[in-house]
Amino acid sequence: MTLRLPAFLNLRRLEGRMVVPFLALLAVVQVSSWTITDASIRANTEQTVRAELQTSQRVLEHLLTQQVEQRAAMLRDFEHSYAIRQLLANADRLSKTDLELSLSHELESKNQRLLKSGLIAYTDSQFKLVAATAPEAPDFAARLPALVLSMAKQDGASTPWQSHLLLRQGRAYLIVAVQVKAVEPGGWLLMADELGAGPLQELRMLSQVKSSFMLRLHPDEAWHTQGSVLNKVQTDALDQQNLHEAGAIKFKLGADDMRGMLRPLVRDGEQELAVLLLRNFDLAFETFDRLRLTLAALTLLGLLTFALASLLMARRISTPIRSLANTADRLGHGDYDTPVQALSGAAEVSDLARSLESMRQGIRQRDAALNELAFKDALTGLTNRAGFSRLATRLLARPGGHCAVLVLGLDRFKHVNDVQGHEFGDLLLRKVAERLGPLLQGDDDVLARLNGDEFALLLNLGDEAAALGLADAIRRNFERPMQLGEQTVDLSAGIGISLAPQHGYEGKLLLTRAGLAMMEAKKRQSGSLIYTPGMDVASQESLSLLGELRHAVEAGELRLYLQPKVDLGRSQVLGAEALVRWQHPVRGLVPPMHFIPFAEQTGFIRTLTTWVIAASIRAWAMAQAQGLPMRISVNLSTRDLLDQDLPDKIMRLLQAHGATSQALCLEITESAIMDDPQRAMGTLAQLSELGFKLSIDDFGTGYSSLAYLKILPVNELKIDKSFVMNMEHDLGDAKIVRSTVELAHNLGLTVVAEGVESAKAWNILAALGCDEGQGFFIARPMPEAHFFNWAKGWQAPDLNGDSTATVLEQLKTDPLI
Repeated sequence: MTLRLPAFLNLRRLEGRMVVPFLALLAVVQVSSWTITDASIRANTEQTVRAELQTSQRVLEHLLTQQVEQRAAMLRDFEHSYAIRQLLANADRLSKTDLELSLSHELESKNQRLLKSGLIAYTDSQFKLVAATAPEAPDFAARLPALVLSMAKQDGASTPWQSHLLLRQGRAYLIVAVQVKAVEPGGWLLMADELGAGPLQELRMLSQVKSSFMLRLHPDEAWHTQGSVLNKVQTDALDQQNLHEAGAIKFKLGADDMRGMLRPLVRDGEQELAVLLLRNFDLAFETFDRLRLTLAALTLLGLLTFALASLLMARRISTPIRSLANTADRLGHGDYDTPVQALSGAAEVSDLARSLESMRQGIRQRDAALNELAFKDALTGLTNRAGFSRLATRLLARPGGHCAVLVLGLDRFKHVNDVQGHEFGDLLLRKVAERLGPLLQGDDDVLARLNGDEFALLLNLGDEAAALGLADAIRRNFERPMQLGEQTVDLSAGIGISLAPQHGYEGKLLLTRAGLAMMEAKKRQSGSLIYTPGMDVASQESLSLLGELRHAVEAGELRLYLQPKVDLGRSQVLGAEALVRWQHPVRGLVPPMHFIPFAEQTGFIRTLTTWVIAASIRAWAMAQAQGLPMRISVNLSTRDLLDQDLPDKIMRLLQAHGATSQALCLEITESAIMDDPQRAMGTLAQLSELGFKLSIDDFGTGYSSLAYLKILPVNELKIDKSFVMNMEHDLGDAKIVRSTVELAHNLGLTVVAEGVESAKAWNILAALGCDEGQGFFIARPMPEAHFFNWAKGWQAPDLNGDSTATVLEQLKTDPLI
């Protein structure tokens, strides 16, 4: 049993085509709006969390400063205690041992009763330790001169809290010192406490930020927790994050999505102390949940309302349309007697009913007109292909009939259409027809327009001599330029000739063989040619090659080869140029020169380009996975550049492999740009906006205008190897290379040199400022599987063997003006 969809959901019905697409469009718009808003809310939350973390950092710094000031105040109170003053005042009357024991006892007593510090020590004015409450006091006393120096630089102001932090044996301490001024001979009181989670607890009470002190013993090691407000499970999970670098971080802490900021506090040798500030992103994002739910509800309500309104509107339109469709069916079956019923409702529907009635009344007249037009060309009024074949067949059916068929194809007509427009092209075709007509002498001779820029001439009783004579007359006639308004057009054409009965007895066959001869005449630029059987073979071989190429793509016979590109100054591999090879099952490895020109001619080059781009993106992804950051260069042909859908095709391939436009450099030849500058520049502008690096290949061998180069959105010029390979011996080529490098750099472009065949060429290019190079001296093209191993093990060659002094000195004596 077949399930039938309702009319408003069936895309084959008018109601469905009205409701479903617009409903889908609204759904896309609504969902996109909700998605963008949700993303904006998330971005604002991220920004708010970052601001909270930065504020918490400043609060923590203030808390640390408060701790320093509190400890300093406690020491100052201790300094003024009676016992300390008495001991120091009588220091010269006591032995060193008695003084040390008495001070140690007093320091320990005060510490236990009041200060509760980890360590209190007293040093003389020369920072020599006298007494202390802990055996590790010498390590802290050694820090005292640096602390006093930092205090002195503040000119009485509070010392920065960083100066009071000390890292010792993988632990962090807060040390404070005050100078004893109450009695002579003075000295210093020192207090040291291990840095605990006290400031972090205070910070947690003031904000929703959790924090931990992080310590690492060496820059290459990961951070580990020193003190934290997190519980043990969270602390263990934090230590497993393997944090290395300071800055903003994102990670999962259990089930919580956390945002953090790791900020260094102090560095002592290779040890470093930092604070990690953490904010639960999920909790921050929850405040916006009501807004997100409201947006989702509005989106759903809008979709339902629009669906109902669209359905009602579609029903009102489809009912009269269905009635008119039934009327059209009757007309299609030949019922021209039943009048078309007038319909009330929308003006467009009533107009359609009246139009159907007019069609019913005039259909017989139109049938007669169509029969006549079936054999006439509407543009020129000449016989068309069908009429020409019919006339030729009738002529050949006469006893002893023979004739000659000439097929003429204009040269560069497509270029005229593209540059001057189709109206100008139509006018040109009419003028060509007017010129060809008088060249026919016989009453039964026929002139026809086959299609596009092709014309056919039929010579009754014509032989080879008559056909060649007519072809020569056409050539001489076309030597006179044609004036169309203010434009002068130079005409030329290729002419193919077939003869009956030598080459066939049917009009269609003669046309086909004359057409083959015409194509061969165009290819050889010979003006006119008479058909030979070998032309059929060439045509069949072309069709065979095209079929084999299609099979090669489908059967995976194409191979991607890569030729490395290196930075000439830093001797680093930057990327590679993608090249295609054909691994034919019978012919072996077919080089590109044997099939690329044919692909260009037939238009199959677009399929090959798509294959190369996809293979290059896969190679780029493999390079990334192996830690080889690079860019793959891909050549685009003229047909590729004139394809307005090219940017979208490339972006779809990139997205399919998770790559960006930075993965590719697109190389375009000068001739590809100059064939149709306007369309080419439009495509280049789209590619540039998408972020692709664009390069002009074989620069210097074409005929491009510098005015175009100035406005083209390209990033790179590629000097043709014909200049690079000869510049060691030809000063003129060296000057061209130098001028090209200067021109490119003045335009803000980088320069790549092809054909680097020796160390001397490398050195000359590097001295001239050329950025990159490629050539056999660096490496030949290689299969992609070999390329990655080569790139990993490649080392710059020895460049000291060949001297470049002669060439460079000659260039210096002939500077650029």
